[in-house]
Amino acid sequence: MKKILLLLANGYETFEAAVFIDVIGWNLINGDKSTKLFTCGLTKKVNSSFDQKCIVDYLIDDININDYDALAIPGGFEEFEFYKDAYDEKFLNLIIGFKKQNKLIASICVAALPLGKSGILQGKYATTYNKNKIRLDMLKEYGANVKNEPIVIDSNIITCWNPSVSIDVAFLLLEQLTTKKNTDFIRNIMGF
Repeated sequence: MKKILLLLANGYETFEAAVFIDVIGWNLINGDKSTKLFTCGLTKKVNSSFDQKCIVDYLIDDININDYDALAIPGGFEEFEFYKDAYDEKFLNLIIGFKKQNKLIASICVAALPLGKSGILQGKYATTYNKNKIRLDMLKEYGANVKNEPIVIDSNIITCWNPSVSIDVAFLLLEQLTTKKNTDFIRNIMGF
């Protein structure tokens, strides 16, 4: 069983988290049944950008990176204090730990910014929210080679520019964890 850790910061965007939950879940039930998703955060209760409550499976302190095959991170809204959690030392250290073990990391929208702040995007190609140049400039300041493209993959790290392509990021993650044939099957039965 391949295990995916969904890392949630307070202020995460629900839609961006849901694509990972659904794609990995559909594969568990209808696909090759080889993937399972678990959630974690700095606190047991994490609020989304629009104040929906989520009780995570684990706290970051409880995570053994060796137990997981991939890390998925949804972006979020500054107005709901996304960066307070996303830039926390424990949050960043977990990202660094996944990178040190060369595990898959998939981020959506501004979730590329904590990847950048952690240092794992130094000299790597990446993208982030593209509707506000400030976010692209921030990513560049963290040492990333910014590409204004929908999805950018470099060294087992997937970044994307906004929620419009988040489902594609989830399918890319599934494909890297399983096979293209399996992912195409899941994509089809989900109606994409």
